[in-house]
Amino acid sequence: MRKTTATPADVSRRVVGVPAQPGRMESVSLAEGALPAPGPTASHPGPDADPAPQASAPGAAPMAHAEGPGAEADPQSVIAGAGPVGRSGERPTVRLRDAGPDEQPRYAPEWLELREPADAAARSMELLDPLRIRLANLPGRSGLAIHDLGCGTGSMGRWLAPRLDGAQHWVLHDRDPYLLHFAAVASPRAAADGSRVTVETRRGDVARLTPDALLGASLVTASALLDVLTREEVETLAAACAGAGCPALLTLSVAGRVELSAPDPLDDEIAAAFNDHQRRGGLLGPDAVSVACEAFADQGATVKVHPSAWQLGPENVGLTAQWLRGWVGAAVEERPELAERAEPYLAARLAACAAGELRATVHHSDLLALARPTGGAG
Repeated sequence: MRKTTATPADVSRRVVGVPAQPGRMESVSLAEGALPAPGPTASHPGPDADPAPQASAPGAAPMAHAEGPGAEADPQSVIAGAGPVGRSGERPTVRLRDAGPDEQPRYAPEWLELREPADAAARSMELLDPLRIRLANLPGRSGLAIHDLGCGTGSMGRWLAPRLDGAQHWVLHDRDPYLLHFAAVASPRAAADGSRVTVETRRGDVARLTPDALLGASLVTASALLDVLTREEVETLAAACAGAGCPALLTLSVAGRVELSAPDPLDDEIAAAFNDHQRRGGLLGPDAVSVACEAFADQGATVKVHPSAWQLGPENVGLTAQWLRGWVGAAVEERPELAERAEPYLAARLAACAAGELRATVHHSDLLALARPTGGAG
């Protein structure tokens, strides 16, 4: 993707395909640190916490991390799922969540682009029919208003909009104005039945959403997001969806399980350390889906969960290599005593990957929460 020269002011409230709508352009305040923040880029412009958080967004890949605002990166330090590793001497494209109050995480568009095909192939098709039925029966339905939280470069909209009938207006939420710009420019323009799809963008954090912020929403979506939220933030999100009476389709949350061809005794230790790394700072990591099921059920929603694993093979060599580096790197960062054994382990796995001999199943889960609609519909 090419570097944009747009300023935050230019892209923070960009509308594609529709005129500004009074009362619908207010900025939404979502949870501090949950998504990429605006700010100067490093080597690239420019959240799914997963072996690739988009804020983890919530595949993993190693990224350098800054020790404080404006600090240069330690190239050996990683955050699982943040994005592809830079070359020697490059500044990081991602800042860790704990880098400092002025340094929110940022996610390289290149990483989000690399993982998009695997994400699209993994998302559950089984959840679409119950979602379509609910959307078709929403009270007063005259087109869909869909809020995409932590939209990154807009991959969720590109996957879902062409699979739903009817006119759609997507409201894309993210902290990073550059990612919002990419998402808006690359958004689909037609629904499954040829109806018009329009887009607007809103900068902000995701977990302080209120029912008022979702007023008129038909659906809330997110991808690779739940696992980089705290329990409180997930409960806030569930309450907001329940208050607005809208369903939520939350895809690609890490499940904490990985299967690799030619199993190695170190696999389980790496996986356990990686999962502990995902839970740092009170984040939910692999516990996210179970917590979200409880939170939405407590709000009276019907909750459905379906697996959505990445299936990585010879056709995904670039993504698999980046994911492997981040998966192992995060584990070692969490448990430094693994370093001596992890180095030859990673080298062997990367060699098998380069030779097209490695297959990996990286487990995720998709969640559909069907809140009780407001306005009298059942």
